[in-house]
Amino acid sequence: MQENIYKIKLSSYWRNIDKKIFFCFIILFFLGLFFSFASTSSLAGERLNKDYYFFFSKHLIFTIFSLILMILISTIDTKLLKKLIIPLFILSFICLSLVPLIGVEVKGARRWLDFYFFRLQPIEVLKPFFILVTVKILTFEDLQKSQLKYIFSFLLLTSVIILLIDQPDLGQSILLIGTWIATVFISGVSLFYIIGFFSVFFVSITSLLFLMPEKFGYIINRLVSFIDPNKGDKFQSTSALDAIKLGGLTGQGMGEGILKDSVPEAHTDYIIAIISEEYGSVISIFIILIFLYISFRIIKNSINQEDQLIKVSLCGLSSLLIFQTFIHVGVNTSLIPTTGMTLPFLSYGGSSLIGSAILAGVILNFTKNRTYLYE
Repeated sequence: MQENIYKIKLSSYWRNIDKKIFFCFIILFFLGLFFSFASTSSLAGERLNKDYYFFFSKHLIFTIFSLILMILISTIDTKLLKKLIIPLFILSFICLSLVPLIGVEVKGARRWLDFYFFRLQPIEVLKPFFILVTVKILTFEDLQKSQLKYIFSFLLLTSVIILLIDQPDLGQSILLIGTWIATVFISGVSLFYIIGFFSVFFVSITSLLFLMPEKFGYIINRLVSFIDPNKGDKFQSTSALDAIKLGGLTGQGMGEGILKDSVPEAHTDYIIAIISEEYGSVISIFIILIFLYISFRIIKNSINQEDQLIKVSLCGLSSLLIFQTFIHVGVNTSLIPTTGMTLPFLSYGGSSLIGSAILAGVILNFTKNRTYLYE
């Protein structure tokens, strides 16, 4: 009897899930696993004198955990998931708030919490919940006829950005600001309010740059080096662009790339350049097309949603996924200044994988076919 219940639940899950989005996420996870091995084996074995499978083994464990987490979130009853949004956001926000106090500093940036077995970067977990809480504020019934909902969501954004700037983490700040603007715009806000909020933020950031140059001077240095390469250090971005050029359409071949050995943290921040160098731009374009197809499927599904929270949430989560992808690609191709942004699902790192799994799980949950859910 119990076995039949599980079969029915499994059958119902598989019938209602958006299989095309599901398989796209699975493909991205396994591509990340493959490229993790290709980009970290020489780093572990030759430069760090560790076992060749050291980074790959860790990435494999986090990939398995992330896949389980993604499927678990996608199976949760949508009503229960909506109730869990605020508690989970508060938990992840508390973790982010603890970073300045007990966080681990690596190369001048304090962004991680050390949990002994692994280091967690709280912002990776917080990002999807930030979008969901923002949407919850924007769709709150008591605020539907009030402009206060935009002010509350802006204050929420500001609180997160303040913590990120203190780390400092320019890339994640830009990502959240861009995603927030897209989300509130989709919700139906007047363009006047967006311009107003953006102006306040721009003035605040500019003030910080001039009032605290010792802490935030690196932002000015990156902008100056981006505008005029002769006035700054563009070794990483130049190396990444050169690697993409060397790879051409078909690539140099697996293990033949030199970027992963010459640029620090290339397996996280410059993974698309490594892929292009060794496997060709064709593979990189294929990966980008997968992200674009996922976004297309999400937007297509959101159009038919009657629940306003789900509709706007899907658009916001899609924006988060696409913006992060193109910021990563933009940095790798020197189209935007260096920000240190991972590529969802593919970059090495447990926190990035967990954040991607949460994002994917919520998307799969919200895109389920609800016609037969309660049969």
